[in-house]
This record gives sequence, structure tokens and C-alpha cells, in this order.
Amino acid sequence: MNTELFGVIITFLLSVIVAFPLGKYIAKVFKGERTITDFMNPLERFIFRVSGINPNASMDWKQFLKAMLSINLLWFVYAFFVLIFQDKLPLNPDGNPGQTPDLAFNTAISFLVNCNLQHYSGESGLTYFTQLAVITFLQFVTAATGIAALVALFNGLKEKTTNDLGNFWAILVRSTTRILLPLSFIVGLILAFSGTPASFDGKDTITTLQGDTVQVSRGPAAGMIAIKQLGTNGGGWFGANSAHPLENPTYFTNLVETVCIVLIAMALVFALGFYINRKKLAYVIFGVMTFLCVLFICINVHYETAGNPEIDKMGIAQHLGNMEGKEVRFGSAATALWSVVTTSTSNGSVNGMHDSLMPVSGGVVLLDMMINALYGGVGVGLLNYFVFIIIAVFISGLMVGRTPEFMGHKVEAREVKIATLVWLLTAFLVKGGTALAAYMVAHHPDVAWVVKPSAWLNNPSYHGFSEMLYEFTSANANNGSGFEGLGDNNIFWNVSTGIVLILARFIPIIGPIAIVGLLANKKFIPESSGTLRTDSITFGGMTLAVIVIVNALSFFPALVLGPLAEYFSIK
Repeated sequence: MNTELFGVIITFLLSVIVAFPLGKYIAKVFKGERTITDFMNPLERFIFRVSGINPNASMDWKQFLKAMLSINLLWFVYAFFVLIFQDKLPLNPDGNPGQTPDLAFNTAISFLVNCNLQHYSGESGLTYFTQLAVITFLQFVTAATGIAALVALFNGLKEKTTNDLGNFWAILVRSTTRILLPLSFIVGLILAFSGTPASFDGKDTITTLQGDTVQVSRGPAAGMIAIKQLGTNGGGWFGANSAHPLENPTYFTNLVETVCIVLIAMALVFALGFYINRKKLAYVIFGVMTFLCVLFICINVHYETAGNPEIDKMGIAQHLGNMEGKEVRFGSAATALWSVVTTSTSNGSVNGMHDSLMPVSGGVVLLDMMINALYGGVGVGLLNYFVFIIIAVFISGLMVGRTPEFMGHKVEAREVKIATLVWLLTAFLVKGGTALAAYMVAHHPDVAWVVKPSAWLNNPSYHGFSEMLYEFTSANANNGSGFEGLGDNNIFWNVSTGIVLILARFIPIIGPIAIVGLLANKKFIPESSGTLRTDSITFGGMTLAVIVIVNALSFFPALVLGPLAEYFSIK
């Protein structure tokens, strides 16, 4: 067990060590400085020329959002129809059928919004063509969209007064060519040489040690798995995701994939400091995020390595910890680490079944997604944190009797209202969706859907409530993981979570971009002796308090009904 704990520490430290220079590199890319990937210039110029894009054209916040939303709508229409008709398209050696309209609706939206919530099993629900031309394609461009939105925030904070938040198309392309593609190529090679499939062959027939004959799915999985982790996408090539022995073969690949989950999200926090020349602000933000993330890791590692008290009562030794739903090749500690890392970001990939986590561990990953700003998704995690900063600035201003300011610009009623509405939307979508699902289970259990409400839950009582709460929390956080005891491939879950997914993706992007656009347009106010320093440990503590209090007020009752009640029932 000591070796497992040492592995957890090394994995997290390695993530931070690699993220710091990557953050410096990312800042250089978007500043237009010379980098090692300048060989991509001809490809970028070709893309701009073919697309009729002027990469030097400036955009205000409204033009930026218009470009972002229009291309995302086009991607959705493309993905929706290809998924429906995938059985009639090439690269389908296993003869997988097309998706139903409601499942295609959910899948297209899920991958469009960088969530990758999967109501199908990867190897049987998609063809090689849709895995590559829809899923992998969206995993690149949606991660690049999140980075582009964050760079727009950087541009608004960098200048004293400006209308120019950057060119969406130029940032989108460079995010892909300079960051996502090179890193995915490296990680894809590591996975391929470690045993992850990278061919277009169909299912293979093997004979087990027991003499049984089984069909094993394959395919060009290594490249897709690389971007699923690096882009905080999380959708698995195989249904079991990174618990599958071909998707995550060894402890070494598990370490690599764990680092990749948080790598770019962490690096973007450091990139903020390098890009706007406020390193101390970036360190304070990173400190708050890391404090909560490490706290959550410690809690989950403790409860998962301690084992299940109900099994203890049976007199069964649990030297390896709570191993239900976990892979022996990873162990309970590494799985606990992954559960926090994947929910601290909006990654959502799993190397063990979250439905089998201990009650407190399940509550931690739920809370992690409810906060949705501890590193968060690529780009959007820092946008979500920016909402907390605006709320903290407003409260701090009220406490000292001054007009709130952030980086030389007055934070007035309009900006605070936008931030508040963005946060209230989160609570409404999670709790409203869960209440609707609970109502259907209690009052309409026999509705004739593919999976009736009476058959939705794999567990009764508190844990059953947690399964429904987790699904809407995951959708709202654009996470994609699930308590997979839930029977979710029916029209209710496909449509309801699809709506939550699209609202929870774009409103938390639109809100912060609008706020920074409004702030950047205001007259710059030089710092004075009475200016609240937002790059101080004190303000970091204030932001931490806001995160804790706001989330406690919003979600504590729901957590009491689910994981906390379950914990006290077996304690």
C-alpha cells in the first residue's frame, strides 16, 4: 500500500512539473513569439487561405461569440446525421448499426460540448469511421474551442482598455496545430507501443485459459485515447473506458493518462501569468485549485484504501482496499487519484467504476463536478473560476465599502448579475434535472420507454438517488463520467441530459466572455493604496471561501439525500 501511495504522489507531482514549462510555451504560442512548433506555419497559412480567414482581423466579444457559436452549430448538424447513418458509411468491419435519433442527439451534443457522456458502449455503438471522423474530430476542435475562449479572456485582461479579444478562428487553428496535435502524437505513440490497438482490423477471436472463445474489439484506438485525455474529453473507445485492458494496459500507461488529464488544464493557469505578466495572480489561482484538489485526493485515497466496513463485518480481509469495480493492475489508491483528477477537470474518463466508490468518495467526486473549477476543462475551467473571482471581488468590495475593481476596471452591477446568473444556472440544471428524474421513478415507473423508470436504478434508496444526481451533475459539468448502474439509453435521459449539456457548456462560456468584454471596454483605473490586490494570499482565501460557501448553499441538501445519507447508513 505504501508503494501505491508513493505512486499517487509521484503522478501528481509529475503533472505539476510538466505543466509549468508547458504553460510558458502556450503563452508564447498566443503571444506570437517563436516556438519549436513554428514548422506548422505553412499548414496554418494553408488553412486560413482555403477558409478565407484573415487571422489578423480583430474581434470584439460579440463577434468572437458569434464565430464560436456558428461553427459549433455546424459541427452539431454534421455529427448528428453521420451518427444516424453510420451503418451505411465505410470503415464498419464489425457491422455496427446506426444510432437512434435520440441517442444521436445526445451523442452529438455530448461530444460537441467537450463532455463525452456516453449512453452507448464505444466498441459496439460506433463504427471506426464515426470514432475518427466524428468523435476524435470533435475531441480536437471542442478542446480548441475551450482554449480559444480562455485566450479571449486573457486578451481582455492583458490590455488596459480594448475591444479586441483576438481572432477566434486563428486561436482555434493554433490551439489545434501547436498544442493538441503535437502532444496527442507523442502520447498516442506511447500508448501504441504499450499495447493499445492502432489498426483498422475488425474483431479478433481468441481462446481464453478456460477454453472459451471470445470476440475482442480492436481498432485505431491509440490516437483517440491520447486526445480524449489531453483535451479533457474523456469518452472511451471501449465501453469500459480506461478500465479496459486495451485502452489502458499497464500501470505505466495509467500514470501517463492520469498526467494527461490535468496537464493542459494546469498549464493554462500558468499560461495566464506568463501571458498577462501577472505570475503571482496565476500562482494564487493555482494554489486555491490545488489545495482543494489535493484535499479531495487525500479523502478519496483514504476511504478507498480503507475498504468497505460492511465487508469488514463479514470478517473478510481487505488488504488492497475497496476493490469492487477496480482493476487489480492499478489498485485502489491510483483509482482514487483518477476519480478526483477526472472530476476536477471536465475529463470524465474512468479507470474504475465510480458507482462502486465508497459513499464519501462518491460525494467528493460529485462535489468536485459541482464546483467545476478545480483546473476544470481545457480553457473553460479557468472561465468558471473567473465567475467565482467576480463574485469574490464584489463581496470584498462591499465589505470594505469600495466600488469593486478587478485589474483596473470597475466591476459593476451588470457584470455581477451575469456571474450570478451563470452560477444559478448550474444549481438549477443539476437539482431540477434530478428532481424530474426522481419524480418519474416515483410516479411514472412503467412509462413504455426502452428502459422504464422502474428499471433505471441499479441500487435502491440513497445510492439510487446518487446515480440520478451524478448523471445530471456530470452533464452540467461537461464531465461525462457516470454512476454506471443507471440505465440511461432511453429518450428521457438522452434528451434531458442533452439539453443540460448544451446549456451548461455555452452559457458559462458566453457569461465570462461578456464580462471580460464589458470590463475591457471601461476606463482603466490605476492602482492606489485602497485597491484590493487580487494577487494576494488574502484574496485567494476569499475566493476559496466563496467557492465553499456558494457550493454548500447550492448543493449540500442534495448531497445529504445521496452520498452522506448512504455513508451514515453503513457507518
